[in-house]
Amino acid sequence: MNNAIKIYRMKMCCSRILIQTRTVLGSTKFPFPIPNRNLHIPVSRFNKTQKPYFVSSPIWPKSRVFPATCYSKQQPNYVADYSTTVESRINDKNFENVYIQGGVGGGVDIQGDGSENEKILSRSETVAEKEAWRLLREAVVTYCGNPVGTLAANDPGDKLPLNYDQVFIRDFVPSALAFLLKGEGEIVRNFLLHTLQLQSWEKTVDCYSPGQGLMPASFKIRTVPLDDTKVEEVLDPDFGESAIGRVAPVDSGLWWIILLRAYSKITGDFAMQERVDVQTGIKLILNLCLSDGFDMFPSLLVTDGSCMIDRRMGIHGHPLEIQSLFYSALRCAREMLAFDEGSKNLVRTINNRLSALSFHIREYYWIDMKKINEIYRYKTEEYSTEATNKFNIYPEQIPHWLMDWIPEEGGYMIGNLQPAHMDFRFFTLGNIWSIVSSLSTPKQNNSILNLIESKWDDLVGQMPLKIVYPALELEEWRIITGSDPKNTPWSYHNGGSWPTLLWQFTLACIKMGRIELARKAVDLAENRLHADHWPEYYDTKSGRFIGKQSRLYQTWTIAGFLTSKMLLENPEKASLLFWEEDYDLLEICVCALSKTGRKLCARGAAKSQILV
Repeated sequence: MNNAIKIYRMKMCCSRILIQTRTVLGSTKFPFPIPNRNLHIPVSRFNKTQKPYFVSSPIWPKSRVFPATCYSKQQPNYVADYSTTVESRINDKNFENVYIQGGVGGGVDIQGDGSENEKILSRSETVAEKEAWRLLREAVVTYCGNPVGTLAANDPGDKLPLNYDQVFIRDFVPSALAFLLKGEGEIVRNFLLHTLQLQSWEKTVDCYSPGQGLMPASFKIRTVPLDDTKVEEVLDPDFGESAIGRVAPVDSGLWWIILLRAYSKITGDFAMQERVDVQTGIKLILNLCLSDGFDMFPSLLVTDGSCMIDRRMGIHGHPLEIQSLFYSALRCAREMLAFDEGSKNLVRTINNRLSALSFHIREYYWIDMKKINEIYRYKTEEYSTEATNKFNIYPEQIPHWLMDWIPEEGGYMIGNLQPAHMDFRFFTLGNIWSIVSSLSTPKQNNSILNLIESKWDDLVGQMPLKIVYPALELEEWRIITGSDPKNTPWSYHNGGSWPTLLWQFTLACIKMGRIELARKAVDLAENRLHADHWPEYYDTKSGRFIGKQSRLYQTWTIAGFLTSKMLLENPEKASLLFWEEDYDLLEICVCALSKTGRKLCARGAAKSQILV
């Protein structure tokens, strides 16, 4: 049977979806015949004791019901001893079936013939790597006996884990890449399918429901006792209704699409992305992100706290991090969408948005000595379509630290751009992911890495990498953060150092042929991370101290280190995770309005910059 039309089977009856309605008496029936038997959705009995979750969907006339439960006679252990190396699982019948049935798409060779897996398994591992793999596997969460993700942190000494005992979509990405590069795709496949089932639940904050297509920030596996001998496992997602600040995550859906492409590329399981439910999930995310609104810019408008920087830090509007993830998610989706009559208009919309977004970011977010000099001499209050200072930026906004900080040979993308406001801070993830996704030009990519190398002491110091530079201090900190006691200067999101950023930095360096920079950063981090018990973040201007509220045994710190090491060991794998320049996008000009009196946008200048 073709893998593309196989029903996904779990080892136990969990995560079943039943299309149904309930009568007054509690009995169930199908409201309509299932139109397509190839929906890849297993159907099971609906237990009257469980509470269903209803969500509208364009592919079903009424509603979908997500029991998302399974049953066990004993209390389940959420953190499994997940030993999933090829050697330990090669004789496991269930594992073998997953490979044969297309669980990882047949993309991994498990024969002892000098295959890629054998190469990975045979290389020597350092003490830090061995401990990191042990800790990563101990952080694995199982649902109905199957691995579905990793805990955000697994510190045995933490008596108040808050939401660190949940599986975050954002945090799981480096864990997923570590498992994929190790040749273990089952956990990633399960994660993608289970989080897809959680999409668009009708969770509310003060009686208001978020947009359809929203992916949760995280989920937790809760146990509900049924009787003295049985318990019920339930996937309970958090869309922001429980988060600090009650902000829904914008980046979760973007990371989900990016991870889906990475899974298919590394495992060769392209049938996964062709499934009807997966295609629908992609379209729902895109429809949410591409919906029309009042915004005039091609960049994505978001609120403060809706991404990795999940507290008030003055990044509301159009932060670079979201734009770079948005750009790469659009490129992923265009690559994975089934091209048919139903997706033609969507693909056209994606192409137009990609073209406009790349031009907007490259032209208006880029800063170097030449651009600073230009801003320094800006005229303001220009009213015309031919204005040079299009966003009415006041030259006085250029901070004093920037004039002496930026090197002659180097530049970067600013953190945010809005009317009369430029956030000149250097945001590491946004700049690195601009390189990875080719949102920035090849020339700009090298300039960003030149700046990081030139300002190594400021952006790397004793622990890679600063999440943002410089920190907000004094009155600026009080006004912008609201005197946030966790985001004090040079701590947490306000200038703290985050080791998880290592894997993105390594990927960007490999892409641009600057692998020595990545090795330098990874070598710097390895001994300290191991000795310091894998903290979430580091404090102080040089990253010298473990963060004052940092969790230890932080999973994405561990996974980011492992992914970096494996990418350095096998740099050819990196090409599966980054994007090259798309020259066709330069030919798509959605603002060619010469007949209305406006000039054509500067595509000629953009092309010349790329070809340098």
